[in-house]
Parts: sequence; structure tokens; C-alpha cells
Amino acid sequence: MLSMASQAQPNKALVSERIQKLIKALSNGVYEREETIKLCLLAALAGESVFLLGPPGIAKSLIAKRLIQAFDNSRFFDYLMTRFSTPEEVFGPLSIQELKDNGKYVRLIDGYLPTAQVVFLDEIWKAGPAILNTLLTVVNERTFKNGQDTLPVPMRLLITASNELPEEDSGLEALFDRMLVRVFVNRIQEKQNFKAMLMGEGPSIQELEPGLAITDEEYDNWQQHIDDIRLGEAIFEKIYALKTMIEQRAESGADFAAEESELYISDRRWKKSVRLLKASAFFNGRDAVNPLDLLLLQDCLWHSPESRHVVRELIRQFATQKAFDQEAAQASATEAQTIIDDVHQDIATALCMTFSRETMMRKEWFKYDFSSARRYNVNNNPRMIKLVMLQQNPSVSEQESGDSRWVYVDGDEFEKKIKTGQCDIYGFVNKNTHLCRLQFEIDAQQQLVIKDIANRSVLVGLAGSGGITNAQQQLWQLEAEKALSKVSEAEHLLKISRSSFHGALPHTFIEADLPALIEQSISTASDAVTELKIVIDKSVFRIAHLSEYFS
Repeated sequence: MLSMASQAQPNKALVSERIQKLIKALSNGVYEREETIKLCLLAALAGESVFLLGPPGIAKSLIAKRLIQAFDNSRFFDYLMTRFSTPEEVFGPLSIQELKDNGKYVRLIDGYLPTAQVVFLDEIWKAGPAILNTLLTVVNERTFKNGQDTLPVPMRLLITASNELPEEDSGLEALFDRMLVRVFVNRIQEKQNFKAMLMGEGPSIQELEPGLAITDEEYDNWQQHIDDIRLGEAIFEKIYALKTMIEQRAESGADFAAEESELYISDRRWKKSVRLLKASAFFNGRDAVNPLDLLLLQDCLWHSPESRHVVRELIRQFATQKAFDQEAAQASATEAQTIIDDVHQDIATALCMTFSRETMMRKEWFKYDFSSARRYNVNNNPRMIKLVMLQQNPSVSEQESGDSRWVYVDGDEFEKKIKTGQCDIYGFVNKNTHLCRLQFEIDAQQQLVIKDIANRSVLVGLAGSGGITNAQQQLWQLEAEKALSKVSEAEHLLKISRSSFHGALPHTFIEADLPALIEQSISTASDAVTELKIVIDKSVFRIAHLSEYFS
């Protein structure tokens, strides 16, 4: 029966704050290794193993020794493997007394790997089969067979390290696959950190403050609650999307001279990754896995330096396109744009003024039958015709700000001037009574356009030359509202995404630059959707009033 302490639900916010303090303390005095320490601690808290890849002399063993301080009253075991290493040096020597008295092969395991909470095995791939096979059982089952007895192994974190990867067909793939978290540890990069390291400057490594180290009771309690973290359907879909991205890249064969196996990820590794994601959510103070947690997979899914580069690239692509539905929102916005473009095209086809072209004495003339045009009396001029803008525009005259819906020009004068294919003429914009200079031309499709203040061509229709049927008006309006619905859907999706993103910040374990990339991608998508919504809003209004404009 569980004790009351183990059943108690921990305060996740306090646990998260505690882990942040612990990481800061463990990283104190270790230059440019905080990201590695974060991942190693998370792996320990999730009960997973870590592989550190990097050249000799870059503090891999120091990282492991720092991690032992995270656990109260814990034991540490480390060993540098060679091809001459024996099982006795790792798992403990045989008890001569037990062999003599009882004829049993029993190891004296106290102080060796089977009794340690944190284990560091350097140059792991140099070990012989006897060691590696036993280690595989320990990692798999957390047990050690000692003579007739099968003993539980208290190991919370196994850190292995090497400056190389296991050779192909060496029989080490199974053990390597169980090293869930894989970290490339590089030399110190920053000049000031390098100087401080040489000069012995900076904070010294000190003992943790009382109460910061994790007790056995806390660790066991947390393990139970990690399993309660939710991994919802939406998160599963995102994991599957990432899996698909990796598999498609592998099938393309564009990245490696090596074969597709460079990006092969076993089902076991995906399964083990889920617990790491849940642990990340729990120790960030949440009840469910967030898309931000998925970015930790960049340190779980690679097999070589080449595949590491590709996986990290894909994770960044995933983070800025799919993690918070940026791509889905943009797809909705693109669909809205397509719908409204189609509506505009239909309107243009139905209502635009298309001229005929004639050549006479080597001169080109354009003709249009203006006899059906309705004449308006504007400012005591009864010859005015009304030309309606069929597309969105900022304005067709700098004298009149705002959206231009129609213009009035002298019909007789316009008919004469436009024959040459372009003309400047004075007229009135919308309901304003100020004369404005307007520019018209006939485009390559022989359609009449008016130039707006940005010198863009806006298609024009002629009022009174047939008009718009109710069926046309209703169809165009329905499609325009559908476009507006799609862009509103994109806007709503991005609001939810932004809320989900900010709700998971700050994140204790992911690289610091990733949230900035995501923030920028969401903002970029939001700005584009907002701008499109403004345009479509205006188009919906314009389309709804087309019949009025043509009256």
C-alpha cells in the first residue's frame, strides 16, 4: 500500500521552480554546459539514459559528477572503459568466500554499478561483450542477476560517453538505441568563457544549498505523477507530423552519402521519448504535454553528426511551421485568398469593360460601345458616365484618400480619349465634388483599368451597361463571406496557438533560441492573416454593395 507521502499530489509550480534552481546550482562553475546539464537532469528525472558525444577533455565526466549532487545521499559510479576492461571492474569482483563456502558465483557489488544511482561510463564502445550484454539487461530491466538472486538496480541516470559512434554491424545497435538522449558536447566556444577557464576565474563549484537535492521519497513520488501527464490527440498528431517529416527526408536521400538508416528511428525510441516529454511537462509545472516539449526530440532522434544536423534542421522547421499550427493557419489564409481571388475573377469576367482593337493607317485604335452607358448629371454636367472599380484599391487619386468605389467622368470626352489606349482625364471620385486627375489605360487583355496611387491597375466596369443579376450578387457575396470565414478561422487558430505557446513559457529544458524563433513565426503569420482579413473585409463590403455602385 502506498504511503500518504507517495500518494500526495505535488505542487507542480513549486516543483518547477525547484528544478530551475537545481539546474542553476549544478551549472554553476561549468562553462557552456548548462544545456547539457538540463538534458541530463531531465533524463534522470524520466529514468532514461544519456549518450555524450565529443572529443576528450571537454568535461564530460565533470557533468556526470555534478549530476550526482542532484540526488540526496546518492551513490556515484564512474569508469573509463578499455578493451581490456573486465566485468569485475564494473559490476564488482567475485566473492571468493562465497565461492569457497557455498560454491556460488556471487559478486561483491557494493560501490559498483549495481548499487549506484548515477553511473558514468566513459569510452563506452571500447567495452567487451561481457560488460555490454550485462549492461543492456541493467538498462532494460533495472535489475542485476547476482548468482541466484535478481536484484533491483537503483540507477536513475546512466551517462555514457565517447568521442566516436559504435561501428556498423558491431552488435552495439541495441544498447545505443537505448541511449535516448544524445548530446554533442563541444569545446568552449565563447572567448570570455575560454579565458575564465584558463585563468581559473568565475564561480567555483560548490555544494548545493540544503533542501535543494532530490530525496528518494520525492523522486519516487514524482515518477508516479509523470505517468499521469496527458498526451492529447492534438499532440499525437504533431508527433506523427514530425515523424512523417523525418521519414520523407530519409526517403529523399538528399542529405547523406550514407543510406536511409541515418534517419531510422525505432518504435522503441519513439515510445521512450513519450515519457521524456511527459517528464518535461511535469517539471515545467503543467498537466499535459505542450508542443514546446516536442522540441526536445532534437536530442533524441539522431544517430550520427550528419543526421544530428538534419534532425535539428527539421525540428526548427517543425517549430516554426507545425508546432503551433502556423502552417495550418496559413493554409486557411491561403484558401481564403484563393476564394476571394476567384470571386474577383468572376466579377471581372462578368463586369469588366473589354475593348476591341482596330488598326487604321498603321495606327492602333480601341473601341467600346458606350451607347448603353447610363448618363448622370454631376455638377451640372449631364454627360457624365460612372465607372466602377471592380477590385480593392487604396485610392485612385492622391486628392481623395480612402477606398475608391467609382468615378464620374465626361462620357463624350472619355470615349474620344481612350481610343488611343490610355488617357488622363479629370473626374469625381465617389461622392466627392473635387475634380481629380485620373489615369486610364487598356491592358494586354484589352480590358479597361484605372491606375491607383500605387500605380497598380484596377479593373473597371461601366454602370448602366446591363447591371448585375440577383443570382450573381448572392453567389459572389456567399463566396466572399466564405473567404472571410476562412481567414477568421486562421486568425482564431493563431490566437489559440499564441495562448498555448505563451502558456508553456518559460520552458526549463529546451534551447533558449527556439522560443524566439516560434514567437517570430507566429507573429509573422498573425500579421499576414490580419492584413489579409482587412483586405477581405473590404472586399466583402464592396461585393455586398456592387449592385448599389452600378445603379
